[in-house]
Amino acid sequence: MTATAALPRTQDLSEGALGVTLLHIERGDLASARKTLAQAVAGGVSAGGNASLFHGAPALEFVLSRARRADRDIRDAVDRVVTARLAAARRRQVSAALPHAAEFDLIRGLTGLGALLLNRDSASPLLEEVLDYLVSLCRPVRLDGRELPGWWSDAGPADEQMPGGHGNNGVAHGIAGPLALLSLAARRGVQVPGQHDAVEVVARWLDRYGCCYWVTRDQLSNPEPPKRQVARPSWCYGELGIARSQQVAAIVLGDPVRRLAAEDTVVRVLADRARLDRVTDASLCHGWAGLLTVVRAVADDSPDPDRYAPLIEDLAKRLAADLGRLSKPGFMEGRAGAQLALDGTNTTGWARALLIT
Repeated sequence: MTATAALPRTQDLSEGALGVTLLHIERGDLASARKTLAQAVAGGVSAGGNASLFHGAPALEFVLSRARRADRDIRDAVDRVVTARLAAARRRQVSAALPHAAEFDLIRGLTGLGALLLNRDSASPLLEEVLDYLVSLCRPVRLDGRELPGWWSDAGPADEQMPGGHGNNGVAHGIAGPLALLSLAARRGVQVPGQHDAVEVVARWLDRYGCCYWVTRDQLSNPEPPKRQVARPSWCYGELGIARSQQVAAIVLGDPVRRLAAEDTVVRVLADRARLDRVTDASLCHGWAGLLTVVRAVADDSPDPDRYAPLIEDLAKRLAADLGRLSKPGFMEGRAGAQLALDGTNTTGWARALLIT
């Protein structure tokens, strides 16, 4: 296990050979999986500060675990990554600084690492530490005399300077990701003090602000909730990804009203031609594959799954028509991820990387 300075993209779950390996494993083609896995790790595997569920040692553990091949060495390396990231987050909290989204989000941060720990065959004590951290993130903080959510970030969504900062709502880079992890963990019987309250805090936040990709300081100061945007309803940023997080939260909260609202959102959004026209590719991240995977999960957990059958059929047709136009081979924005969604199986639990299941 090496920490490398110049990191090859092959070990990137989003775009590299590591993501392609997921498709081979799901299809039971272990010979091809071994070949792409060898490509992925040929240049070393990062266990440094940039390691995350979607890069380096944690990404490698996730993929190997789909074939039940993750060994103690890779898990120990990941545990060191998680321990270091938790320590850095605690130092930041002691300093009273606001977090960067990369500290906590699914793609780069502790939510993604927590998702990996949640899906291990044996319980990890580090999972409870991650959940404790996420619970603490859901407590308000005061800055310049103003109360802000604990996940408020000084940096903008693309790491740009943003006066007053922002509160990110997406599953990939915002607070809907921690909501999904806290809810899925509770659903599997893994709970820490304050977890139920944290789920409710975030769910209520998304009730008000989830119609936006992110919220600015000016929007937060407005006594009226923001107007619903006509935007791409993607998994990464968008109403469908948030609706799935809200559905799982409602299940663990025992809140049938919120659950129905989340499920109705899926139907409403997919009936809106203006929103569907903003979907421009077949990818998992922000295209038809992601929408299809979300809707299948929503249907599986709905008391009325038949209402989603025509939506699933329509999304599968759109995905099949556009898949060949994807230029990348990988998981999140490429053909491998789109094909996984089109195949429609989740035997290995590959969709857990998206916190959809």
